[in-house]
Amino acid sequence: MARRQLPPQIKKIELDRKENGKQVVRYQLTVDVGNDPVTGKRKQFRKRYAKLADAEDKLSSLQADVAKGAHAHASSLTVEQACAQWLAGRRIRPSTLAAYTHSLQPLRDVHGSLLVRKLTKLHLDELVAGLMAGTIPKPDDTPRRKWKATSINPMLATLGRMMDDLVKQGSLVRNVAELVDRVPKEHVEMQTFTEAEVRRLLAAAAADRNEHAWHLALSGLRRGEICGLRWSDVDLKKGTLQVSNNRVSVNGKPSEGAPKSDRSGRTLPLTPALKDALKRARKRQAEEKLALGEAYDAGIHVVCDPAGQPFHPDTISDYWRSMCKTAKVSEIRLHDARHTCGTLMHLQGVPIVVIAAWLGHADAAFTMRTYMHSQDDALKDAAASWDRVVTTRDNSGSG
Repeated sequence: MARRQLPPQIKKIELDRKENGKQVVRYQLTVDVGNDPVTGKRKQFRKRYAKLADAEDKLSSLQADVAKGAHAHASSLTVEQACAQWLAGRRIRPSTLAAYTHSLQPLRDVHGSLLVRKLTKLHLDELVAGLMAGTIPKPDDTPRRKWKATSINPMLATLGRMMDDLVKQGSLVRNVAELVDRVPKEHVEMQTFTEAEVRRLLAAAAADRNEHAWHLALSGLRRGEICGLRWSDVDLKKGTLQVSNNRVSVNGKPSEGAPKSDRSGRTLPLTPALKDALKRARKRQAEEKLALGEAYDAGIHVVCDPAGQPFHPDTISDYWRSMCKTAKVSEIRLHDARHTCGTLMHLQGVPIVVIAAWLGHADAAFTMRTYMHSQDDALKDAAASWDRVVTTRDNSGSG
């Protein structure tokens, strides 16, 4: 019987020992699996098997993966290193980079030292459960607030993009983040002011130093747009306001940059009421600067403190809640003032595409879906209108 010839990648090795009176044999598999995606150096897979069949099966599997470009090189890359390298390679707005960094931080805190190729779906499922329960502390061991779907799902999406890059580079076999179920979003009903509440709040705001901030909020500007607005963006003579700067809170610290999106950068006409409020703010800040002298800061922001320093975005939210209490109106969120603007414009018959442009949305359907809210008075008017239709129909039918 002819002796079986082994593939060139498999070598029979006789070890210097015996078992049950027979020489111990191993089959060493050595396969060229291409170049390392990081170093560019030639890589080989090498392992010994007790059975020839096992070595042949592994050879076949490796050759198939290499041919498809699906082979992942054994990597010493840790989760921490993978996250740091991926973030360093992003070419995005600082605020977006900060959001990505924030999303990946819990993973780095819990599994940073783990080899990224050993990260499993179970690791991620447990991480999600811990974040939802609020049992995963911050790096300084202080409690981390419970995360909701609005934080967890972006985290999984960001992690998925990072792992997808590693798969394409050949450092991972598959993207396990894709296997993790997303958390169902809780429906939060947006609250808006009625026309009467808008007038009541602005009437009370006339005595407030930050009156113009509340005019801006009810004119549909985002919190970051209000805090980032500079006097150089306002033309009181032409009666226009340009949204070109965004001041947001990132990991508790204020950060300034470009608007949220390309469509967010927009030029709006000033209403007479907003124009007057801005004129009063300009005069008030000039008086404060004169009183403080050299101690006054740059004062380039439209909404700033008495020393000319821009407010932290969270501070504006605190002031807004106080303003609602003072005006004795519904204590809605500051962002809901933006919803109020869109909703009342809609109820006044302003076309959706115009409202979308005013609010800085690229998609009018998104505006309609997210920002348009029916109010009780409007629903009562709709009921009365329908009642007239039904009553007319019944009367004509009976005649």
